[in-house]
Amino acid sequence: MGVRGLQGFVASVCPDACQTVDLREMAEKHRIDHPDSPPVIVVDAMSCVRRWYTPESWVCGGQWREYLAILEDFINAFMAAGIKLVFYFDGVVEEKKRDEWIKRRMKNTQEIARLFQFVKTHRKQPGREMFVLPSALPTFTRYALKSLGQKTVCTLQEADFEVAAYGLQHNCIGILGQDSDYLIYNTCPYFSIENLRLDKLVTVMYSREVLCRVLGISLTHLPLFACLLGNDIVPESMLEGFWHKCLTTSPRRNNSYNRRTNILLSVANYISKIPCSYSSLKHLEEILPLGSDKTLLCRGVNSYLLPGQQSPWIPPNVTNCQMLSLQQQSALCQDKEIFQLAKEQHIQSENYLVFNILSHGETECSNSLEDDYDTEIPGQALIYRPARQHIYSLLLESGKGGNRPLVKEWFVYFGNPLKQPDLVQPVQPSVTGGTPNLKTLWFAKGPDVEKQRYRTFLACFNLQGEMEELQALEAPVAGFCCLLAYLMMQVSSLSLEDLNAFLALILCLKGKSAAQLTSLQLAQVDSRAVHLGAVLIRGLTTLLLANSACGFPFRMDDLMPWAVFDGKLFQEKYQQSHRSCSVEELLEGNESLYTPFQNLKSLICKVCKTKNRTIQSRPRGNGFNTGREQRDFNPRLQQPHRSHFVSPYHNQMRGFTQRHLQSQGKKWVHVCGFGIAPIISITALCLPAVHVYVCSYSTAVSNKICISYTVVYCHLQKLTLQGEVECSTVICSHLLLKVFWEISFHVVFVIFMLGLS
Repeated sequence: MGVRGLQGFVASVCPDACQTVDLREMAEKHRIDHPDSPPVIVVDAMSCVRRWYTPESWVCGGQWREYLAILEDFINAFMAAGIKLVFYFDGVVEEKKRDEWIKRRMKNTQEIARLFQFVKTHRKQPGREMFVLPSALPTFTRYALKSLGQKTVCTLQEADFEVAAYGLQHNCIGILGQDSDYLIYNTCPYFSIENLRLDKLVTVMYSREVLCRVLGISLTHLPLFACLLGNDIVPESMLEGFWHKCLTTSPRRNNSYNRRTNILLSVANYISKIPCSYSSLKHLEEILPLGSDKTLLCRGVNSYLLPGQQSPWIPPNVTNCQMLSLQQQSALCQDKEIFQLAKEQHIQSENYLVFNILSHGETECSNSLEDDYDTEIPGQALIYRPARQHIYSLLLESGKGGNRPLVKEWFVYFGNPLKQPDLVQPVQPSVTGGTPNLKTLWFAKGPDVEKQRYRTFLACFNLQGEMEELQALEAPVAGFCCLLAYLMMQVSSLSLEDLNAFLALILCLKGKSAAQLTSLQLAQVDSRAVHLGAVLIRGLTTLLLANSACGFPFRMDDLMPWAVFDGKLFQEKYQQSHRSCSVEELLEGNESLYTPFQNLKSLICKVCKTKNRTIQSRPRGNGFNTGREQRDFNPRLQQPHRSHFVSPYHNQMRGFTQRHLQSQGKKWVHVCGFGIAPIISITALCLPAVHVYVCSYSTAVSNKICISYTVVYCHLQKLTLQGEVECSTVICSHLLLKVFWEISFHVVFVIFMLGLS
């Protein structure tokens, strides 16, 4: 999170702290000064991902091969200068950051809602100002860099702490990122990813020394300075009174600056006048409204001390709280051998989420590009939960009474306020011959064990009966078919057209280069295909988790999106399929793909049939899913949101049940210019060409983030709900006329009471 406003403060108030540097020259100087060690830059990857993703298309699910080529170019630019890169990724969300994590997820939800509204209205991708990272981009970036031969580290604690510690301990020439906390840590130089010119390897280096000179404090003061401005440990809400006191007494207050800038200057002025000692810190803890925890400041300052560092603000006998928190962890997994291997694989970015589950039984998943108001497709968090329950069962041993511990899930999905985690019960998969334990899956060797790993992997997705046919396929295709079969079984609204689109994607993608995919142009973008692309990508992360838990029956590289998915290509295949294009057109006239296409289609249809799931044809043509027609006129879709998705584990569907109950009550309508009103029988005020937002709950309406909206037009003969067409012969006059109309199944009955003003 860093210190709010500090990065902007440095750029605007102390520009001398922003020094343009040539990384090639710095690397050469390092080689002269340290001939035995190569120049290394440690990269805070999480703050760089947004900058790395530069493909023109981002809304369709990700241009993964193009992105992989961009990462390779990035690495090669540094390699050409003889600079080694070490990439760090967040491996956990620490408890102290959970509230901030939730706030960001809620904000992202609103951004994604606006994005889908734009796509439905304009049938194209919005501009970069609405950019949202493709789903699971940070996760797959980690594996992309590893596949490109880079040292990639997944952290056990706060990423910026580990990055700063690595930079100091390994004498790195700098840290590359965009996080103001690197101005606070006393570590190697801090370089800006935002200002990096890759072609010249020139960027901005932020100088802590110059910052301190402008503030009138020393490097020793910076940790306390950060805490008194508010950070992950000391919340800003506790500091308002202190800031007010500093502002009123500071001689450095400048009316030409904004309030935040004046706060930074005033707090620095206050700190500069107090003795640099533990007693001063204790005095501050007494005068600040820190509530019941008077150690907040001490813990906050301590969190910036890297291994081996001391501070005059902290007594020497106080242990670094970052290291202490690691030592005090009580792991759910009591088998030291299993736990140690999981930890090593986690750090080396070889497994996915396994260590988090084994260590503290908690996991999280950020936002996906999902349309919360598409009533046909459940949230990906709920689609893949049954598979995750099987995986949790493999990882967590039974306790007394045969019960496995519940897993805490912080997953973003519609209707989940994230006030507390979902408590998910592990469910044992049905494996022929019995479910093997982790010792067998992870450490045993031999062909029989390899088959057991593969069989257990398939059992997580209820596909254990298809082992022989799947093993005969190429590994990426087999993994993709596992995922596709599971999806078709879980989501009853998926059609033959959807299946054809996915299969054409995997088959046509194989022979395409990143350059070919880059040149692919789309006439328009379909919002439902955007949603399905995100669901599929999240499914790939579920495959990674199952693969990690089962002892790697697949190579991780075979389950990566650049092997099986491209956003624009999927959009093209989806639109072709729903226009009822021929198989020849879907497969781009490549006759060699006809037989594999039919074989894969037969396999997945057969799997679904054994589970009493018949995949039906449901072409959507060019009638793109705007959300309006379905919500207003399809009575089946007027059922509670996603009610067709019934998990076999009903007690785990807390958020889903809450959503179900909500939708049984009132609907709400927002008439632009007249406010919010509840509607029960779809009553509307007749107004001249106004937008009406219809939702199941009032909050979304008041925020105008409800996606399913329509335009009310008043005509001479009847009231109609149409698309975005100019109003004709409007005869209604504001609130003088009310029209009540009822919707029953597919027929709209209009009762029009005419009143002329």
